[in-house]
Amino acid sequence: MVWKWLGALVVFPLQMVYLVVKAAVGLVLPARLRDLSRENVLITGGGRGIGRQLAREFAERGARKIVLWGRTEKCLKETTEEIRQMGTECHYFICDVGNREEVYQTAKAVREKVGDITILVNNAAVVHGKSLMDSDDDALLKSQHINTLGQFWTTKAFLPRMLELQNGHIVCLNSVLALSAIPGAIDYCTSKASAFAFMESLTLGLLDCPGVSATTVLPFHTSTEMFQGMRVRFPNLFPPLKPETVARRTVEAVQLNQALLLLPWTMHALIILKSILPQAALEEIHKFSGTYTCMNTFKGRT
Repeated sequence: MVWKWLGALVVFPLQMVYLVVKAAVGLVLPARLRDLSRENVLITGGGRGIGRQLAREFAERGARKIVLWGRTEKCLKETTEEIRQMGTECHYFICDVGNREEVYQTAKAVREKVGDITILVNNAAVVHGKSLMDSDDDALLKSQHINTLGQFWTTKAFLPRMLELQNGHIVCLNSVLALSAIPGAIDYCTSKASAFAFMESLTLGLLDCPGVSATTVLPFHTSTEMFQGMRVRFPNLFPPLKPETVARRTVEAVQLNQALLLLPWTMHALIILKSILPQAALEEIHKFSGTYTCMNTFKGRT
């Protein structure tokens, strides 16, 4: 028994070094991308914003079928027609992911009409954009139901079949605000932090499930209607991401089977700073960068 433990202690650091070197080599050498030609992709919140760009990106990269979920039929119809014109089979379903029974019923309809979903992209999200004391209780609940619990319901609806097929991928379009919250978006930050923990636990739980993986994407502020009006102090130094960029990097992460993606790469520095700096210093960074007041001009979707 003693020799077994000693052996494990020797092997473990060597294994860590190997994995770090392997990851470093992967950053330099081009990796083999996953073929999407046999994959059926479902994107929640797929009618507009990042969801629409994700549909385009998956179609361009050869996905077999694309399914869009959302609550606004007009946007879903427009995106579906666009994807069909690109030569990819596309369907849409009206579904509120915050409604558990509606998710399960719509998932059943998807399986009957389209077939098995092998890539699930949890992209749907809402933001109330107010402080706690200024927030309406129903609006707070809505953010939690859609941004967090909705991922529980969609994953429970499609993951079992992925496990049976030994082929599947769960994707979460999260936000860097899951790791570094800001004032004025307490509903959004809280729900995204919960969703991050959900995905972290899920990803670890899938380690012994052959053929099924997960990817969490944490982008910086992205220029979509959802955060219309949000302003940072130095937009030239910290420009908002383009939805096209987020979509492209997300699909690449799926094809590379990348578990975690921070956008842009400089957000890694944020994680380090939060780990080593005292709270008072972090507060000064928020004030200096403008994130302390960036939601003061928030308008959201009109």
